Amino acid sequence: MNEYGELLDNETVRFERLLPGPIERVWAYLTESDKRAQWLAAGETELKTDGKVEMHFHNMSLSGATDIPRPDKYKDMPERMSFGGKVLRCEPLRLLSYTWELEDERSEVTYELSEQCDKVLLVLTHRRLTTDDMVLSVATGWHTHLGLLEDILNGAGLRPFYKTQSELEAIYEQRLA
Repeated sequence: MNEYGELLDNETVRFERLLPGPIERVWAYLTESDKRAQWLAAGETELKTDGKVEMHFHNMSLSGATDIPRPDKYKDMPERMSFGGKVLRCEPLRLLSYTWELEDERSEVTYELSEQCDKVLLVLTHRRLTTDDMVLSVATGWHTHLGLLEDILNGAGLRPFYKTQSELEAIYEQRLA
């Protein structure tokens, strides 16, 4: 299993992570606002086709004391950002797919879960990324956020968000070139 995201085509990035189970626990961290806020973004998700998805990002809240300040690249962006989407498919404990609708962009995120003994294989695919910059940003962002999810599920201290993201951005610039 590759720790880095894989570019499936010019607009699709895929990640695989083997996480500690049980599958119900991993599903809760993908779908429950209070748990998802610890590693990605808060917001309600209606677990049904055409259900509403809310994403309220506050990456500074994911940063620890050892983190670097928010990088210059993000200085002009709001510290908190929200957007929504719609559930495309929901098969509890197995699959959740929804749109991310941010300004003019509409991409699609799919989480697939499968049990692997006492572990859970998470396959995350983000599709319909329209520019190279978006592919780079999404790949780096997901890698960073999934690392936080791993830390939480393993009971480890959280890695510093912006420091990790900055380091990964340089790696992904080379990998995706």
